[in-house]
Amino acid sequence: MTDLPTYVLERTFDAPRALVWRTWTEAKHLARWYGPNVETIVHKLDVQPGGLWLNEMKWGDHSHFQRVEYTEVIQPERLVWLHAVCDADWNITANPMMPNWPRILLTTVTFKEENGKTELRLTWVPHQASDAEVSCFSDAIAGMDKGWASGMQLLAELLAELQAS
Repeated sequence: MTDLPTYVLERTFDAPRALVWRTWTEAKHLARWYGPNVETIVHKLDVQPGGLWLNEMKWGDHSHFQRVEYTEVIQPERLVWLHAVCDADWNITANPMMPNWPRILLTTVTFKEENGKTELRLTWVPHQASDAEVSCFSDAIAGMDKGWASGMQLLAELLAELQAS
């Protein structure tokens, strides 16, 4: 497949790029906005090529684990990583709620500053995915904004709070 379905999220934040970058690269900030309506536990965050972000989203007695491996880090402009669902031992696994969900998503986040505001752009593309995984991802794109929008609202609130203090 040459043309893979791509999810694109674009937001502009009323905050300088260096601060927005910190909210994506410091565990104390990431845990505040990533995974809305759940408890986000950052088990490891090593933001450098080859570094890992091991993340647990917890609600009640349930947990959802994610493993991120950074492939490119250009501070404060760009983050690229391989994003995967994993088990509690951080082994990449199929998504238990969506078995045909791509095991790995190539994620690219760019940060561009203009007039004191930051334009953020995130893309998700299935990585080394089967046809069934590509199809599942493509079918889910329309609903992805809902979850990301909640996180982006929390991120905007966090940025306002950080700038006020």
